[in-house]
Amino acid sequence: MSQKVKGAGKPSSKVLTPRNVIGYALGDTGGVLAFGVISAFLNMYYTDVLGITTGKLVILFLVARIWDAVNDPMMGAFLDSRKPTRWGRFRPYIYFGSFPMILSLILCFLPLPAWKENQYLVYAYITYIFYGMAYTFVNIPYGSMATVMTEDTGERSVLSIARTFGAGIGQAVGSVILPLCVYEVADNGAKVLSGSKLFTAVLFIACAMLVVYFLNFRLTKEQNIEVKKEEKRDGLLKTFGSLFKNRAFLSLSLASMILIMANMYGQTVNGYLFKNYFGTPKLQSMIMIANYLPLVILMPFTTKLIKKFGKKELCSIGAYIAAAAYLAGLIVHTTNPYVFLVILFASGFGIAFFTLEVWAMVSDAIDYQEKLTGHREEGTSYAVYSFFRKVGQTLAGVGANAALGFVGYQVGTTAIIQDAAVTNGIYVIATLIPFIVYLVQGLLLHLAYPLSRDRVEELHAELASRRAQ
Repeated sequence: MSQKVKGAGKPSSKVLTPRNVIGYALGDTGGVLAFGVISAFLNMYYTDVLGITTGKLVILFLVARIWDAVNDPMMGAFLDSRKPTRWGRFRPYIYFGSFPMILSLILCFLPLPAWKENQYLVYAYITYIFYGMAYTFVNIPYGSMATVMTEDTGERSVLSIARTFGAGIGQAVGSVILPLCVYEVADNGAKVLSGSKLFTAVLFIACAMLVVYFLNFRLTKEQNIEVKKEEKRDGLLKTFGSLFKNRAFLSLSLASMILIMANMYGQTVNGYLFKNYFGTPKLQSMIMIANYLPLVILMPFTTKLIKKFGKKELCSIGAYIAAAAYLAGLIVHTTNPYVFLVILFASGFGIAFFTLEVWAMVSDAIDYQEKLTGHREEGTSYAVYSFFRKVGQTLAGVGANAALGFVGYQVGTTAIIQDAAVTNGIYVIATLIPFIVYLVQGLLLHLAYPLSRDRVEELHAELASRRAQ
């Protein structure tokens, strides 16, 4: 006996339409519209507009992520325990969950009266934790949905590339357009972040998110969504235990944790770098272009290169390239912002393959979990994977503020010109830490991740045979 919803049935090898791919890409556009502005400006909003010290922000980010340690697996288990609706297993949670996420984004940057620092801090705790919960409610079903849209390896790579492209569109708003609009010059000549301009921009972003999530809901379609009544599921703790024994899943989760940590850390620290060290805050808009232009260049060739060399092989080499680029930047210690943008372009070229293929690799790791246990539990698996990414966000937020505090960054609601020792320290932490983390990521993918090109082909052939029986 099995329960199906309309549109489900025996999955074909190739089922995606251009409409489905566009709709799926838009799902990450919506999420990253919020995630991008949070990553690029929330930390600076806390330090430069609200005047919250970096030490207190370290504790804030730790507390928020501890709650996510509970929140993410709960959401994954909830999804796996639900029966499919007439709209599918994951689509309705993405769409209806988008409304509280949009509200939480607005509240994070809401103009506030003249409060004391601790009052601002309490408000930051409430709104940032609310944002994290709302983001989880949308992001876990969104990530899980790819596994039920198609089982074809090539189409999963297409979805992964589409998701990256959609994320790039969302990221462009926070990282390219906003830096041109939200800074102003104070009376003492210091370049400062304008809280009122930033809030106005956030309202426009919220309106765009409403449209994008509606289109995601209308254009996507779930295919392989059968739920067998007689299938006995493992307990939640047993599922967690098996995931942590899954070498492919664990090593990929750690590598992805490093990717999100490096990306968010770079967005935060580079904002301070271009504002204080280079003195060109508007050039912050070029950071995202330097990071994403390699994706655009490599995107047409990725599928063919993956077929020839394999995901693991290309992604590990790319991480080494990114590490080498930051090491060169650390040694050169340039005072020219355009030279630094070239360094960012080189690192972006290195991590482009992993960024483009990471979601297809997640699907492979979940397939590997099915091989080990005989069960498909996309919600719980993706929730654990998402938790690792949240740990990366934590390390980025904690690390960026700890590093800024270490070099002596001065926070305050009035315009402050940092001294030369501080600005040079910002340059060091903007290059040294990314070099270390990308080197570790390359070693993880190279030495620990087991799903080489040949192993992936064997895995899918084995699962196809098992399902046929």
